Amino acid sequence: MKRSTSKLTQSVHIGSHGDSIYGGLVNPIYTSSAYSYDTEVRYPRYFNTPNQKAVVEKIAALENAEDGLLFSSGMAAIMTSIFALLKAGDHILFQNDLYGGTHHAALTELNRYGIEFSMYDTDDIRKFENEIKPNTKVIYIETPSNPLLKIVDIAAIAKLAKKHKITTIIDNTFASPVNQNPIDFGIDVVTHSGTKYIGGHSDLCCGVAVASKKLIEKIKATAMHFGGSYDAHAAYLVERSLKTIVLRVTQQNKNAMAIAKFLESNTKVSAVYYPGLKSHPSYSIAKRQMKGGFGGMLSFDVKGDPEKFLKKLKLIRKAVSLGGVESTITQPVKTSHAKLTSDERKKLGISDKMMRLSVGIEEATDLIDDLAQAL
Repeated sequence: MKRSTSKLTQSVHIGSHGDSIYGGLVNPIYTSSAYSYDTEVRYPRYFNTPNQKAVVEKIAALENAEDGLLFSSGMAAIMTSIFALLKAGDHILFQNDLYGGTHHAALTELNRYGIEFSMYDTDDIRKFENEIKPNTKVIYIETPSNPLLKIVDIAAIAKLAKKHKITTIIDNTFASPVNQNPIDFGIDVVTHSGTKYIGGHSDLCCGVAVASKKLIEKIKATAMHFGGSYDAHAAYLVERSLKTIVLRVTQQNKNAMAIAKFLESNTKVSAVYYPGLKSHPSYSIAKRQMKGGFGGMLSFDVKGDPEKFLKKLKLIRKAVSLGGVESTITQPVKTSHAKLTSDERKKLGISDKMMRLSVGIEEATDLIDDLAQAL
Protein backbone atom coordinates (compact mmCIF):
# COMPACT_ATOMS: atom_id res chain seq x y z
CA MET A 1 0.00 0.00 0.00
CA LYS A 2 1.25 3.49 -0.89
CA ARG A 3 2.34 5.49 2.18
CA SER A 4 -0.14 8.27 2.90
CA THR A 5 0.97 11.89 2.85
CA SER A 6 -2.05 12.96 4.92
CA LYS A 7 -1.05 14.24 8.34
CA LEU A 8 -4.30 12.88 9.76
CA THR A 9 -3.42 9.37 8.60
CA GLN A 10 0.26 9.67 9.47
CA SER A 11 -0.46 10.85 13.02
CA VAL A 12 -2.58 7.76 13.69
CA HIS A 13 -0.66 5.01 11.90
CA ILE A 14 3.04 5.82 11.39
CA GLY A 15 5.13 4.14 14.10
CA SER A 16 2.05 2.54 15.70
CA HIS A 17 2.76 -1.06 14.74
CA GLY A 18 0.66 -2.65 17.47
CA ASP A 19 1.29 -5.80 19.48
CA SER A 20 2.64 -8.58 17.27
CA ILE A 21 2.24 -11.22 19.99
CA TYR A 22 -1.38 -10.70 21.06
CA GLY A 23 -2.72 -8.63 18.19
CA GLY A 24 -3.37 -5.45 20.16
CA LEU A 25 -3.86 -2.25 18.14
CA VAL A 26 -1.55 -0.12 20.27
CA ASN A 27 2.17 -0.48 20.87
CA PRO A 28 3.15 -2.26 24.08
CA ILE A 29 5.30 -0.44 26.62
CA TYR A 30 8.79 -1.94 26.46
CA THR A 31 10.22 -1.33 29.91
CA SER A 32 13.50 -3.20 29.40
CA SER A 33 16.73 -1.38 30.11
CA ALA A 34 18.64 -4.53 29.12
CA TYR A 35 18.33 -6.07 25.63
CA SER A 36 20.06 -8.92 23.82
CA TYR A 37 23.00 -7.69 21.74
CA ASP A 38 22.83 -10.45 19.08
CA THR A 39 21.52 -7.98 16.50
CA GLU A 40 21.18 -4.27 17.29
CA VAL A 41 22.43 -3.08 20.65
CA ARG A 42 19.43 -1.38 22.24
CA TYR A 43 19.64 0.80 25.31
CA PRO A 44 17.47 3.74 26.51
CA ARG A 45 20.43 6.14 26.51
CA TYR A 46 21.17 5.17 22.91
CA PHE A 47 17.79 6.62 21.83
CA ASN A 48 16.80 3.38 20.05
CA THR A 49 14.30 1.49 22.19
CA PRO A 50 10.90 0.60 20.63
CA ASN A 51 8.79 3.25 22.35
CA GLN A 52 11.34 5.98 21.62
CA LYS A 53 11.53 4.97 17.97
CA ALA A 54 7.73 4.87 17.59
CA VAL A 55 7.52 8.57 18.54
CA VAL A 56 10.39 9.48 16.24
CA GLU A 57 8.77 7.69 13.28
CA LYS A 58 5.60 9.76 13.72
CA ILE A 59 7.36 13.09 14.19
CA ALA A 60 9.72 12.47 11.28
CA ALA A 61 6.77 11.66 9.01
CA LEU A 62 4.84 14.75 10.12
CA GLU A 63 7.93 16.96 9.59
CA ASN A 64 9.01 15.31 6.30
CA ALA A 65 12.32 14.36 7.91
CA GLU A 66 14.45 11.25 7.51
CA ASP A 67 15.15 10.58 11.18
CA GLY A 68 15.04 12.06 14.65
CA LEU A 69 15.66 11.80 18.38
CA LEU A 70 13.30 11.95 21.35
CA PHE A 71 14.68 13.90 24.32
CA SER A 72 13.66 14.48 27.92
CA SER A 73 12.86 18.16 27.26
CA GLY A 74 12.80 20.79 24.55
CA MET A 75 15.93 22.42 25.95
CA ALA A 76 17.70 19.04 25.88
CA ALA A 77 16.86 18.79 22.17
CA ILE A 78 17.96 22.37 21.44
CA MET A 79 21.19 22.49 23.41
CA THR A 80 22.30 18.97 22.44
CA SER A 81 21.81 19.87 18.77
CA ILE A 82 23.81 23.08 19.22
CA PHE A 83 26.70 21.40 21.03
CA ALA A 84 26.76 18.53 18.54
CA LEU A 85 27.24 20.93 15.63
CA LEU A 86 29.72 23.34 17.22
CA LYS A 87 33.16 23.20 18.80
CA ALA A 88 35.40 25.67 20.59
CA GLY A 89 36.21 28.58 18.28
CA ASP A 90 33.01 28.27 16.25
CA HIS A 91 30.32 30.95 16.06
CA ILE A 92 26.51 30.60 16.12
CA LEU A 93 24.21 33.37 14.90
CA PHE A 94 20.83 33.57 16.65
CA GLN A 95 17.85 35.68 15.81
CA ASN A 96 17.44 38.12 18.70
CA ASP A 97 13.79 37.31 19.46
CA LEU A 98 14.05 33.95 21.24
CA TYR A 99 12.33 31.87 23.88
CA GLY A 100 13.73 33.07 27.21
CA GLY A 101 15.16 29.65 28.11
CA THR A 102 17.16 29.48 24.89
CA HIS A 103 18.31 33.08 25.27
CA HIS A 104 19.46 32.49 28.85
CA ALA A 105 21.21 29.21 27.96
CA ALA A 106 23.15 30.93 25.18
CA LEU A 107 24.23 33.73 27.52
CA THR A 108 25.35 31.45 30.34
CA GLU A 109 26.68 28.31 28.64
CA LEU A 110 28.20 28.87 25.21
CA ASN A 111 31.14 31.10 26.13
CA ARG A 112 32.12 28.64 28.85
CA TYR A 113 32.85 26.14 26.09
CA GLY A 114 34.64 28.59 23.82
CA ILE A 115 31.71 28.96 21.45
CA GLU A 116 31.07 32.47 20.18
CA PHE A 117 27.55 33.73 19.57
CA SER A 118 25.67 36.83 18.52
CA MET A 119 22.01 37.76 18.25
CA TYR A 120 20.54 39.91 15.53
CA ASP A 121 17.20 40.97 14.08
CA THR A 122 16.05 38.84 11.13
CA ASP A 123 13.69 41.47 9.68
CA ASP A 124 16.28 42.54 7.12
CA ILE A 125 18.01 39.47 5.67
CA ARG A 126 20.77 41.56 4.10
CA LYS A 127 21.69 43.09 7.45
CA PHE A 128 21.42 39.68 9.08
CA GLU A 129 23.89 38.33 6.51
CA ASN A 130 26.38 41.01 7.55
CA GLU A 131 26.51 39.35 10.99
CA ILE A 132 27.90 36.12 9.53
CA LYS A 133 31.56 35.60 10.42
CA PRO A 134 34.20 33.34 8.84
CA ASN A 135 33.74 30.95 11.79
CA THR A 136 29.91 30.95 11.75
CA LYS A 137 28.84 27.32 11.60
CA VAL A 138 25.19 27.46 12.71
CA ILE A 139 22.24 29.83 12.26
CA TYR A 140 19.44 29.37 14.80
CA ILE A 141 15.92 30.76 14.33
CA GLU A 142 12.51 30.48 15.96
CA THR A 143 9.27 31.20 14.12
CA PRO A 144 6.69 32.15 15.22
CA SER A 145 8.74 33.53 18.08
CA ASN A 146 7.95 33.45 21.78
CA PRO A 147 6.19 35.65 22.92
CA LEU A 148 5.89 38.31 20.18
CA LEU A 149 4.88 35.91 17.40
CA LYS A 150 7.44 37.42 15.04
CA ILE A 151 7.78 35.64 11.72
CA VAL A 152 11.11 34.78 10.13
CA ASP A 153 11.30 34.07 6.39
CA ILE A 154 12.40 30.44 6.63
CA ALA A 155 13.22 29.98 2.95
CA ALA A 156 15.33 33.16 2.89
CA ILE A 157 17.33 32.08 5.95
CA ALA A 158 17.86 28.60 4.51
CA LYS A 159 19.04 30.04 1.19
CA LEU A 160 21.41 32.41 2.99
CA ALA A 161 22.83 29.58 5.09
CA LYS A 162 23.41 27.31 2.11
CA LYS A 163 25.21 30.15 0.34
CA HIS A 164 27.68 30.31 3.23
CA LYS A 165 27.69 26.53 3.92
CA ILE A 166 26.13 27.00 7.36
CA THR A 167 23.88 24.50 9.15
CA THR A 168 20.45 25.77 10.22
CA ILE A 169 18.42 24.92 13.32
CA ILE A 170 14.84 26.04 13.96
CA ASP A 171 12.61 25.91 17.01
CA ASN A 172 9.25 24.95 15.47
CA THR A 173 7.38 24.62 18.76
CA PHE A 174 4.81 27.40 18.32
CA ALA A 175 3.82 26.29 14.82
CA SER A 176 3.81 22.52 15.49
CA PRO A 177 4.43 20.03 12.67
CA VAL A 178 0.77 20.42 11.69
CA ASN A 179 1.12 24.05 10.63
CA GLN A 180 4.70 24.36 9.44
CA ASN A 181 7.38 22.04 8.04
CA PRO A 182 10.71 23.93 7.87
CA ILE A 183 12.59 21.09 6.17
CA ASP A 184 10.42 21.72 3.10
CA PHE A 185 11.94 25.24 2.99
CA GLY A 186 15.54 24.07 3.35
CA ILE A 187 16.13 24.06 7.12
CA ASP A 188 18.53 21.33 8.33
CA VAL A 189 17.46 20.59 11.92
CA VAL A 190 13.95 21.06 13.35
CA THR A 191 13.51 21.06 17.13
CA HIS A 192 10.39 21.07 19.29
CA SER A 193 9.55 21.40 22.91
CA GLY A 194 7.26 18.37 22.76
CA THR A 195 5.90 19.42 26.15
CA LYS A 196 3.64 21.72 24.15
CA TYR A 197 1.62 20.66 21.09
CA ILE A 198 3.21 17.23 20.65
CA GLY A 199 2.22 16.15 24.18
CA GLY A 200 -0.78 18.44 24.05
CA HIS A 201 -2.35 17.69 27.44
CA SER A 202 -0.15 19.60 29.91
CA ASP A 203 1.12 16.37 31.49
CA LEU A 204 4.32 15.47 29.63
CA CYS A 205 7.78 17.01 29.29
CA CYS A 206 9.80 16.03 26.22
CA GLY A 207 11.74 17.36 23.25
CA VAL A 208 12.38 16.33 19.66
CA ALA A 209 14.99 16.97 16.99
CA VAL A 210 14.51 15.77 13.41
CA ALA A 211 16.80 16.07 10.39
CA SER A 212 18.59 13.99 7.78
CA LYS A 213 19.97 10.63 8.90
CA LYS A 214 23.50 12.00 8.60
CA LEU A 215 22.84 14.97 10.90
CA ILE A 216 20.86 12.88 13.39
CA GLU A 217 23.76 10.45 13.70
CA LYS A 218 26.01 13.40 14.52
CA ILE A 219 23.57 14.79 17.11
CA LYS A 220 23.00 11.30 18.53
CA ALA A 221 26.71 10.85 19.21
CA THR A 222 26.63 13.89 21.51
CA ALA A 223 23.21 13.04 22.93
CA MET A 224 24.43 9.65 24.14
CA HIS A 225 27.09 11.42 26.20
CA PHE A 226 24.71 14.04 27.63
CA GLY A 227 22.12 11.37 28.49
CA GLY A 228 18.92 13.33 27.87
CA SER A 229 16.97 10.26 26.72
CA TYR A 230 13.35 9.34 27.43
CA ASP A 231 11.53 6.75 29.52
CA ALA A 232 9.39 4.06 27.81
CA HIS A 233 6.22 4.85 29.79
CA ALA A 234 6.36 8.55 28.93
CA ALA A 235 7.28 7.81 25.30
CA TYR A 236 4.18 5.64 25.04
CA LEU A 237 2.07 8.59 26.21
CA VAL A 238 3.72 10.91 23.68
CA GLU A 239 2.93 8.46 20.88
CA ARG A 240 -0.69 8.26 22.05
CA SER A 241 -0.96 12.05 22.19
CA LEU A 242 0.41 12.41 18.66
CA LYS A 243 -2.53 10.44 17.27
CA THR A 244 -4.77 13.46 17.91
CA ILE A 245 -2.33 16.29 17.18
CA VAL A 246 -3.96 17.24 13.88
CA LEU A 247 -7.45 17.40 15.39
CA ARG A 248 -6.24 19.37 18.40
CA VAL A 249 -4.13 21.89 16.50
CA THR A 250 -6.78 22.43 13.82
CA GLN A 251 -9.28 23.45 16.52
CA GLN A 252 -6.69 25.60 18.28
CA ASN A 253 -5.91 27.38 15.01
CA LYS A 254 -9.59 28.13 14.50
CA ASN A 255 -10.11 29.36 18.06
CA ALA A 256 -6.99 31.54 18.07
CA MET A 257 -8.02 33.30 14.88
CA ALA A 258 -11.45 34.13 16.31
CA ILE A 259 -9.93 35.38 19.56
CA ALA A 260 -7.25 37.46 17.79
CA LYS A 261 -9.93 39.23 15.75
CA PHE A 262 -11.96 39.90 18.90
CA LEU A 263 -8.96 41.31 20.78
CA GLU A 264 -7.92 43.47 17.83
CA SER A 265 -11.31 45.18 17.92
CA ASN A 266 -11.42 45.59 21.70
CA THR A 267 -10.71 49.09 23.03
CA LYS A 268 -9.20 47.69 26.27
CA VAL A 269 -6.35 46.08 24.29
CA SER A 270 -3.49 48.20 22.93
CA ALA A 271 -1.77 45.58 20.69
CA VAL A 272 -2.35 42.06 19.39
CA TYR A 273 0.40 39.79 18.09
CA TYR A 274 -0.92 36.99 15.87
CA PRO A 275 0.47 36.05 12.42
CA GLY A 276 -2.99 35.19 11.11
CA LEU A 277 -4.13 38.81 11.30
CA LYS A 278 -3.71 40.82 8.11
CA SER A 279 -2.41 43.65 10.28
CA HIS A 280 0.57 41.52 11.33
CA PRO A 281 3.70 42.97 9.65
CA SER A 282 4.75 39.54 8.34
CA TYR A 283 1.30 38.19 7.46
CA SER A 284 2.26 37.47 3.84
CA ILE A 285 5.33 35.45 4.89
CA ALA A 286 3.33 33.55 7.52
CA LYS A 287 0.66 32.72 4.96
CA ARG A 288 3.32 31.34 2.61
CA GLN A 289 5.12 29.11 5.11
CA MET A 290 2.46 28.23 7.71
CA LYS A 291 0.44 26.07 5.37
CA GLY A 292 -1.61 24.24 8.00
CA GLY A 293 -2.75 27.29 9.94
CA PHE A 294 -1.44 30.18 12.03
CA GLY A 295 -1.23 28.36 15.34
CA GLY A 296 -2.90 28.47 18.73
CA MET A 297 -0.57 31.04 20.29
CA LEU A 298 -1.10 34.78 20.49
CA SER A 299 -0.01 37.65 22.69
CA PHE A 300 -1.62 40.98 23.49
CA ASP A 301 -1.05 44.08 25.64
CA VAL A 302 -3.78 45.16 28.01
CA LYS A 303 -4.34 48.84 28.74
CA GLY A 304 -5.45 48.29 32.33
CA ASP A 305 -3.94 46.53 35.34
CA PRO A 306 -2.62 43.14 34.18
CA GLU A 307 -2.99 41.56 37.65
CA LYS A 308 -6.66 42.58 37.93
CA PHE A 309 -7.30 41.27 34.43
CA LEU A 310 -5.77 37.89 35.25
CA LYS A 311 -7.71 37.57 38.51
CA LYS A 312 -11.02 38.18 36.71
CA LEU A 313 -10.54 35.34 34.24
CA LYS A 314 -12.74 32.36 35.09
CA LEU A 315 -12.34 29.82 32.28
CA ILE A 316 -8.83 30.60 31.05
CA ARG A 317 -6.25 29.37 33.55
CA LYS A 318 -3.19 31.29 34.71
CA ALA A 319 -0.33 28.84 34.14
CA VAL A 320 3.13 28.39 32.67
CA SER A 321 3.83 26.36 29.52
CA LEU A 322 1.44 26.13 26.56
CA GLY A 323 -0.06 23.95 23.85
CA GLY A 324 -2.52 22.01 26.00
CA VAL A 325 -6.17 21.27 25.27
CA GLU A 326 -7.15 23.81 27.95
CA SER A 327 -6.59 27.53 27.41
CA THR A 328 -3.88 29.06 29.58
CA ILE A 329 -2.46 32.54 29.99
CA THR A 330 0.77 33.92 31.36
CA GLN A 331 2.84 37.09 31.67
CA PRO A 332 6.18 36.64 29.88
CA VAL A 333 7.74 39.20 32.24
CA LYS A 334 7.11 36.78 35.13
CA THR A 335 7.62 33.44 33.40
CA SER A 336 9.29 32.68 30.05
CA HIS A 337 11.37 35.88 30.02
CA ALA A 338 11.77 36.50 33.75
CA LYS A 339 15.52 35.79 33.57
CA LEU A 340 16.04 38.68 31.16
CA THR A 341 16.70 42.14 32.55
CA SER A 342 14.04 44.83 32.14
CA ASP A 343 16.25 46.56 29.58
CA GLU A 344 16.63 43.33 27.58
CA ARG A 345 12.87 42.79 27.59
CA LYS A 346 12.25 46.40 26.59
CA LYS A 347 14.70 46.07 23.71
CA LEU A 348 12.81 43.00 22.49
CA GLY A 349 9.44 44.73 22.80
CA ILE A 350 8.12 42.67 25.72
CA SER A 351 6.09 44.96 27.97
CA ASP A 352 4.99 44.40 31.57
CA LYS A 353 1.39 44.41 30.33
CA MET A 354 1.88 41.69 27.74
CA MET A 355 -0.22 38.54 28.03
CA ARG A 356 0.68 35.33 26.22
CA LEU A 357 -2.39 33.24 25.52
CA SER A 358 -2.26 29.54 24.65
CA VAL A 359 -5.63 28.81 23.08
CA GLY A 360 -7.18 25.43 23.81
CA ILE A 361 -9.89 23.36 22.14
CA GLU A 362 -12.86 24.80 24.07
CA GLU A 363 -15.76 26.58 22.37
CA ALA A 364 -14.36 29.83 20.99
CA THR A 365 -17.35 31.93 22.08
CA ASP A 366 -16.89 30.77 25.69
CA LEU A 367 -13.25 31.87 25.60
CA ILE A 368 -14.15 35.22 24.04
CA ASP A 369 -16.86 35.80 26.68
CA ASP A 370 -14.32 35.13 29.43
CA LEU A 371 -11.81 37.57 27.94
CA ALA A 372 -14.51 40.19 27.41
CA GLN A 373 -15.73 40.16 31.01
CA ALA A 374 -12.16 40.22 32.36
CA LEU A 375 -11.19 43.15 30.14
